[in-house]
Amino acid sequence: MSNEKEQAVTAEMLANQQLLQTEEITLSDDIIVSFLEENPEFFNRQPQLVTSLRLHDNQRGTVSLVERQQQQLRQKVHGLEEEITQLMAIANQNEQLFALYSDLYLRLLDCHSADELLDCLYQATTELLSLSDFKLWLNQPVTLAHSCLINKDCGGVLQNRLTKDEYYFGRIQQSEQELVFSEQCEGSVVLIKLVHHQQVIGFLAISSKDAEHFDPRMDTLLLSQFRKLVAKLLYQHLFVA
Repeated sequence: MSNEKEQAVTAEMLANQQLLQTEEITLSDDIIVSFLEENPEFFNRQPQLVTSLRLHDNQRGTVSLVERQQQQLRQKVHGLEEEITQLMAIANQNEQLFALYSDLYLRLLDCHSADELLDCLYQATTELLSLSDFKLWLNQPVTLAHSCLINKDCGGVLQNRLTKDEYYFGRIQQSEQELVFSEQCEGSVVLIKLVHHQQVIGFLAISSKDAEHFDPRMDTLLLSQFRKLVAKLLYQHLFVA
């Protein structure tokens, strides 16, 4: 290669090097985060940054990186404490409900008639559980006369709400409210399909003044045991000679 060509190549290389040195590189948050993730020893090599970095805090003004980490840890601990408190409250509530249902089962088993059974269910619903009302609809006529029995035809309610499901939680239409409870219900309801020996015998209807009380996300473990026992006992008292 001639001297002239060598000089030209050298000049071009120097120009490119200067261009790279003078070119401004824009650092985005993603680039910085990626660098720190790929270089976890960065702050070990630059320990002075840990104490010298100052961060803006909306409540405390300017704080150090260590103070920000301590604050985040305190917030995380506080959040965990609140979560544990909520879980303990739920566990305590579930324990109380389990004890209540266990006592109710024994009382139901001691009932000697359908009338006594319905009295017990109504009392447990309105007094022990502090709910608004309790009703029972049967899909075949019975000789029993009780204030909890629905005398109107609720076959449409059963078909619309419980054809595919064992329970319905939430609100029902005004026409359904009047059929089931003989009045309007401002809160929420649960409808519980009663089945015995694969035969649908009717449904229970329980109302609450709280619009959020009966929610579709409710756990149905206790209700599942409850509905099986009630269906069995009602069938024995009403349809078995």
